[in-house]
Amino acid sequence: MPIKKINNKIFEKLNKKIIACNKCSRLVKFRKKISTEKRKQYLHETYWGKPITGFGDENGKILFVGLAPAAHGGTRTGRVFTGDRSSDFLYKCMFKANISNQPKSQYLNDGLKLKNAYITTALKCVPPGDKPKKNELDNCFKYFNSEITYLKNLKVIVALGKIAFDACAYFYKSKYKLNEKINFAHDKVYKLPGDILLVGCYHPSPRNVNTGRINEKKMTNLFNKVLKLT
Repeated sequence: MPIKKINNKIFEKLNKKIIACNKCSRLVKFRKKISTEKRKQYLHETYWGKPITGFGDENGKILFVGLAPAAHGGTRTGRVFTGDRSSDFLYKCMFKANISNQPKSQYLNDGLKLKNAYITTALKCVPPGDKPKKNELDNCFKYFNSEITYLKNLKVIVALGKIAFDACAYFYKSKYKLNEKINFAHDKVYKLPGDILLVGCYHPSPRNVNTGRINEKKMTNLFNKVLKLT
């Protein structure tokens, strides 16, 4: 219990810094634009419109990483992978693998809890066209690095989608001056410095689901495999 209290304090301090960040002017401008213009079905809602923090079990062994918050998902709700179809599919599979306590995530305080896992994004703000610039990732990596450092029991990073995978690979290559090729493939496992494993996973997007690239069985099987790796 004392360890958990310490972790909570550390993450609370980190998350306050993340939420207050205005380092990247292009991203600040874009997230404000999204929050003002809104999507038609969310006109009655007040968008979060700030950088997104991670959440979950701070003593967990698994870190799920997306590229950035969705324009009308996390940027609206205030929590990563919440309130859109990608999150619906993701948490349905996590629930089946007994990683989440419920199969859906609709808004910030809906009771969702993760077991043995934490989830975050490499970039804390939504970028135009879902394409961050190199300097924006570099700016955000100080937060990403802190999250990885503070997750003392971390064993496996699951990158949700190729772009998130490439961001994780870029982070580790920059930090440790790695030269080996780290190429995305679903279910591919790489060993990183610090005895951390990086696992590639298709993004839980409607496009990937509708085209059959990923389905509930395939995603759940991967999550069960990840649990065994811990």
